[in-house]
Amino acid sequence: MLDVTQLGLALAIVFGALISEDAAVLGAATLSARSMLNPELALLSAVLGIRLGDYALYLIARSATRGAVNWTWARKAIDSDFTSRCRRWTQKHGRSALFLSRAIPGMRLPVTLACGTLGMRQRDFVLFSIAGASVWVLGTFVIVHSSQQALRTAWPLMIAGVVFSLFAGRVIRSALPRLHRLVTKCSRWEFWPAWLFYFPVIAMYAWLALRYRGLSLPAAANPGQLNGGVVGESKAQILDELHAVAPDHVAHSFLIPAGENPQQRIFALLQSGHLSLPFVLKPNVGQRGAGFRIIRDLAQANVYLASVSSDVVAQDYAPGPHEAGIFYYRLPGETRGHILAITQKVFPTVCGDGRTSLRELIHRDDRAALIASTYLKRLEARADEIIPFGETVRLVEAGNHCQGCIFQDGLHLYSDELLDAIDRISQALPEFYIGRYDVRYVTDDELRAGRFTIIELNGAASEATSIYDARNSLSSAYRMLYRQWDLIFQIGRRNRDRGFRGPTLLELFHSWRDYCRISAAYPIAD
Repeated sequence: MLDVTQLGLALAIVFGALISEDAAVLGAATLSARSMLNPELALLSAVLGIRLGDYALYLIARSATRGAVNWTWARKAIDSDFTSRCRRWTQKHGRSALFLSRAIPGMRLPVTLACGTLGMRQRDFVLFSIAGASVWVLGTFVIVHSSQQALRTAWPLMIAGVVFSLFAGRVIRSALPRLHRLVTKCSRWEFWPAWLFYFPVIAMYAWLALRYRGLSLPAAANPGQLNGGVVGESKAQILDELHAVAPDHVAHSFLIPAGENPQQRIFALLQSGHLSLPFVLKPNVGQRGAGFRIIRDLAQANVYLASVSSDVVAQDYAPGPHEAGIFYYRLPGETRGHILAITQKVFPTVCGDGRTSLRELIHRDDRAALIASTYLKRLEARADEIIPFGETVRLVEAGNHCQGCIFQDGLHLYSDELLDAIDRISQALPEFYIGRYDVRYVTDDELRAGRFTIIELNGAASEATSIYDARNSLSSAYRMLYRQWDLIFQIGRRNRDRGFRGPTLLELFHSWRDYCRISAAYPIAD
């Protein structure tokens, strides 16, 4: 049994290695040679201390390099020819340099930092740094034990150390990627759980409710939509209104009521030519892309309709291939509206190499690996399929961040022509003042010219989703959210002063509860 003193000495070695590795290793070897510390525990403590220090330096250098790309001067340095040559040298010789740096005085720190800065693969760093550290520690132990006339215990210790190093290396290599993904995911606020990210928004909402004197004012922001578009609004009704005022800008859609033989209704629409394959099915009441599916044959439609007990919308599939979210607002009484934000949506893909499964390809991608469970749940049937060389697999079809779509700031797509088109449509809608248009378009120039296809219009509960651009800071995201909610409350207050009362907070709660009940049965989105 190990006593408290032994454990205390072991911890001192681990933390001492973070200050001076040489002193910690020599101390561990000396303590074990003098029988003051269990040899196995001394070896473990020394190796663990070295590993913690090296890995921390590697992560610091790696994270600093990734953060530096946000600075123009640093990005130029990182992208320079000299840096490229260094990266190529690291790929070719970095593993050997890392292994040998332990034996060359003064080389460990610069080599470790260079490995993190120049992008050495984490697996290679872990393996070769463990190997170098193990050889160095074991050699030190042998020399110290020999000098203490304890060579007979040093050789078994060396064998035990080698076995331990191999075992520990395997365990660490398997655990570190998961740990690294977890740490990275926690540091990327765009992947935080909703309850954590939106906690400050609750404080914003409370303050704005006091400022504008009304908890349910957002539900009065768009009197033409049920509950102002906060919850429970009908997609079919909004799309019909859009089609009435701008038929050339809207993907045709049809309400498929539940309980009225929806399969037959879909078949009739296909037979009459009003709908063609592929098309989209989605719940009539839904948020965040829940239940969105692209239907490519009648069998898929039948399976979808059999799994949903609520009204759905059948809509022409707008191929795009590009999609954007345009957040629009107009204060009551204003003659011209505004575009607050534009989100450019990127649909992530992985490319096959003829040897690797879809599951492995997803886990190899730095970003996709962070939300691999989201993608693999959707692509479960193909998860273990070997993707042929050159074949591209699209990981998500719905343009929603929570479904795995990548959001980027798209304000560079703004133009007066785009604003004119959006403003003309918005002012033709009955009592619509604020919300986000989700549109698909062919090219950036086409969008700037005001040529696009609306696939959805969301009301007061929608967001200026450009905040989820990974290049944005958390503080900038909250500033945009505050500005957005301030506009919603301001518009709601003005509409209330015009005589639109909107629902009460209790009525909103009942609508939200009803939505939660029906949405629980929605199928997994594409």
